[in-house]
Amino acid sequence: MADAEYRGLIHRNNADLAAWLAKRSSEKALEPDLPIIDPHHHLWDAPHRGRDRYFLPELLADTGGGHNIVSTVFLECQAMFRASGPDEMKPVGEVEFVNGIAAQSASGQYGEMRACEAIVGWVDLMLGSRVRGVLEAEIDVAGGRFRGVRYGTSWDDGLAGKHVSRPIPRHRLLDPKFREGFAELGKLGLTFDSWHFFPQLPDLLDIARAFPGQSIIVDHVGGHLAIGQYAGKQAETLPVWKKNMQDLAGCPNIVVKLGGLGMTSFGFDFHLRDAPPSSQELAAAWKPYIETCIELFGPDRCMFESNFPPDKQSCGYTELWNAFKLITKGASNAEKKALYSGTAARVYKTIAP
Repeated sequence: MADAEYRGLIHRNNADLAAWLAKRSSEKALEPDLPIIDPHHHLWDAPHRGRDRYFLPELLADTGGGHNIVSTVFLECQAMFRASGPDEMKPVGEVEFVNGIAAQSASGQYGEMRACEAIVGWVDLMLGSRVRGVLEAEIDVAGGRFRGVRYGTSWDDGLAGKHVSRPIPRHRLLDPKFREGFAELGKLGLTFDSWHFFPQLPDLLDIARAFPGQSIIVDHVGGHLAIGQYAGKQAETLPVWKKNMQDLAGCPNIVVKLGGLGMTSFGFDFHLRDAPPSSQELAAAWKPYIETCIELFGPDRCMFESNFPPDKQSCGYTELWNAFKLITKGASNAEKKALYSGTAARVYKTIAP
């Protein structure tokens, strides 16, 4: 697959996506009364970067498909950085922007769902201890909603690495200056979301052991890859991914987000099909990743996520949550409560349903 072709697949515009999703009649939501906290979605408007507008109206259109979404957590995505001022302070603009969206939702005029009840922003942790001032500024503008930082460290010398949102050196998590900044998170009681590809899981293990008191969230089941040099090699790569996830499970400060599997980097072909997949098809493809994580970490250290709109490249929002519910249909009520809302509420300090 050529670079240009791959990039086109991960950045389809809203009109193309809507036309494609319309080819499958929307499913009815399974277990519609089950409360869900969606702990991972984005908001943006950057057509120059292939990102059509995804604000509160677009989020509400997706979440309004029949599932009981009670609240959401926003994850940084380089949206609405400040255009002026010191570079290190520009990410504060994203938190300001999202807090405005959250305030709109909190008015109740757009329904009962509490959109962006918690906000996870971005700072340059390579500032070392100086990052504290930026973190305090983000806390100040967040209206009590700021919970932590995501710092993507995705690196790959093949196809996937050419399309990361921020080019990062391979072993950034091991950098002493990075760790100096990382240490400031714990002092302020903030979480750390980690987005990386699976070959970097040993680096995450190293920093998790070095900072046992720091709450760390592993995004997107650890970032397995099945494109580029990894395409067709799941028999070799999945055991490596599983062993690394097993090692991470030994760190009690780590929890895992179950999702992100709609991204094209996981190697599924749903985005290439003439019509979107059903929830049954999604569940069959995603089950090995999700069940492995739940088996290793337990329901109290796992949380389902939508990762919308990136995962929208592969499926509709209603079908995504139906797929998760099909995978967990044999789980107990207590296990479902943890997976769909409890873990997220505890980690991100939101109102538990």
